Amino acid sequence: MTARFEHTDAFRGAVFQSVDLTEAVFRDCDLSRVRVTGSAIPELRVSGHAGEIDRLVVNDVDVTGFVQDELDRRHPERVTLRAARTPDDFRSVWTLLEGLWEDAIARAERLPEAARNERVDGEWSFAETLRHLVFATDIWVGRMAGGEARPFHRIGLPTGDYPAEAARGLGLDRDARPSWDEITEVRAGRAAMMRDAVERLTEAEFERVVTAEPAPTWGAVTLPVGRCLRVVLNEHCEHRRFALRDLAVLESR
Repeated sequence: MTARFEHTDAFRGAVFQSVDLTEAVFRDCDLSRVRVTGSAIPELRVSGHAGEIDRLVVNDVDVTGFVQDELDRRHPERVTLRAARTPDDFRSVWTLLEGLWEDAIARAERLPEAARNERVDGEWSFAETLRHLVFATDIWVGRMAGGEARPFHRIGLPTGDYPAEAARGLGLDRDARPSWDEITEVRAGRAAMMRDAVERLTEAEFERVVTAEPAPTWGAVTLPVGRCLRVVLNEHCEHRRFALRDLAVLESR
């Protein structure tokens, strides 16, 4: 049986020498300043959180800029989002992202429902991705920007490292198996929530500072409303990229 290590710092600063790591998977891990040297690397795939990697050096060549430029070429909405600074910019970006997600959902709906629930390489299925966007919107629009104490829908899906007990305390059912219709209906409601938030966004509201705990165990944060809404924009931008990557695999089958 494959060994599994979760929620541990036992390997912090560890040295692996002459070790077989074939097909090892590192998910939701802190790999800061990790070095791989003198090793056989016939294929290595690296994906940073939200697509960001501060610095990536391969055979002493810094390829960070190349990777970011190529991602921007493939997904120009990333550039548009990074440049967004005003309420009007946020309205434009959300309109753009809504349209892109409508196209992605329509593309997913051309597949059998089983495929929409299928994980590719252990990543979230398309259906699970939509459930995560529900959770992200509940946190950053409902709870942080809106001040709601318990805005969470039960089918919202938190990150994989979020404590199970804390998730249950929010009324979330991580193991739920909602139908496609329920998922798309709930997600459409959260998209409308975000649309309403950006449509009525004023300069004063954009700069208004809120202090709250986004979700239990995360600790309180102090952020302007604009920063909270940007998180939702980022989530929709990056998770669409992952979703399209996996849709292409499912379609090829």
